[in-house]
Amino acid sequence: MSHKPRIAESPSVRLLDLKDKSKSYFIVASVEVGNTTTKCILTATNLEDGKTRLVKKSVSMTRDVRPPKPEEEVFGKTLNGVELTRESVSELVRDTLLGVVKEANLDIKTDVHFVVRSTGVVAGFDSPDEVGEFIKALADGCLLAGVPPNRMTPPMSISNIPDRFQKYSKLEKVIFDGAVASVTPPVGATGVEIVANEMEGELATAGIKEGAKWVDVDFRNPCLSMDFGTTLDGRIISPDLPYAKTIGNFCGYAGAIPDTIIKGTGMVDSKKGTALDIFDGKSLDGIALKLKSKIIHEYAEKILSYIIIEKVPKGRTRYGSVPVNSEAADAINVVLIGCDVGENGTDLDKLAALGAEIYEKHNVKVLFAVIDEVMARVVQRLVKVAQDEGLVYEDSAIGVTGRAGITGNKPKLILKYLHDLGINNKIEEHVVFVDDGLARGAAVMARCMNSLGTTFNPLGGHRGGKCILAQRIKLQNK
Repeated sequence: MSHKPRIAESPSVRLLDLKDKSKSYFIVASVEVGNTTTKCILTATNLEDGKTRLVKKSVSMTRDVRPPKPEEEVFGKTLNGVELTRESVSELVRDTLLGVVKEANLDIKTDVHFVVRSTGVVAGFDSPDEVGEFIKALADGCLLAGVPPNRMTPPMSISNIPDRFQKYSKLEKVIFDGAVASVTPPVGATGVEIVANEMEGELATAGIKEGAKWVDVDFRNPCLSMDFGTTLDGRIISPDLPYAKTIGNFCGYAGAIPDTIIKGTGMVDSKKGTALDIFDGKSLDGIALKLKSKIIHEYAEKILSYIIIEKVPKGRTRYGSVPVNSEAADAINVVLIGCDVGENGTDLDKLAALGAEIYEKHNVKVLFAVIDEVMARVVQRLVKVAQDEGLVYEDSAIGVTGRAGITGNKPKLILKYLHDLGINNKIEEHVVFVDDGLARGAAVMARCMNSLGTTFNPLGGHRGGKCILAQRIKLQNK
């Protein structure tokens, strides 16, 4: 059975419309420093229709951050070993943010209404102190760029919101209480984050909710979100109202898997190279795929034999390089589902060796076809564990974002393998692939912080249901 993937890509918006004060575009800058890429994405949400459009986007390699100066303290490294200092990260953020705003012909102090910063690098960190330093570095960079502090925190009252947006804000009816797109984070009961990149999972989930609107997939609760950056993040969401609970978290390796396979070929740097360095976006065509299908499947099976996907065992403090708190997860009934290669990457070298063999005996297109097959099966196995744990409901939506989940032929293969799991006969109405989920999620978070919801086109609530504003008002008035 053939299924066509629904891949969400936002259209751009004209600069003239952004500069027009009579228009209701809420402009948000999302700055993300990841293990592989550093992104700044400017988005504009038209509060008349609730849809978010792309203004400008910049993507650079995090490995190009300047090296530490002698007097600076290295507080952490990326997954590929790039050393970071508070000063170097803040300068990277400043330059990235200012560069994008300048390209868009906007003024950071007058035209950008909110800035949200995030990082996936913390997934490879060792201690909360390192994470804290990184968060401070991100804030420093925004301040160095000239972002007013009140553009990075929730407003205290509606008077703190720009005049032309006040009529769209529900701040006098409901306050921001930590729920983003009607989902509460899984930390309330213990005060402890159960996975290091929790914020990335939160933003990716919210971003998929927004992106899905462009392709007519109702990605409200219940749902599963998976973000395949260098490390894996994402959430499994319950159907509760008015706020759904986070009942599962994904963690471990994601893009690091194809990166390692590619490193084995010698085509990229053995330490800092990535699959992005040589990926040209072109897949094997139908005939070539059929001719090579047996080879592709055989190599995929060999690679998959080293990839472990399971409910994270109790007692683990790190899974697939990502710090986790399995005891805290157990205490609040959150299921951690991890993806590892050996134990915390002990078998990554075997993936590199297989990458070398495929490249030597065949070619780079066959190599990428194997990677597509492997990552599609990884998605299938992650969802299968969630199914086995009773976390997938009949009306659950599934969303995928991140380079290692949406590039090449992966979306088509993922639909096929999810259909094999018996997810749903009309699977394309339940599954969506979204570019830049994290950046989109930043725009959603900014709107939530400012209570800029659209009741006629809601992001929160149950799939197929109505807006939950009245239920939120009732809950907050208790």
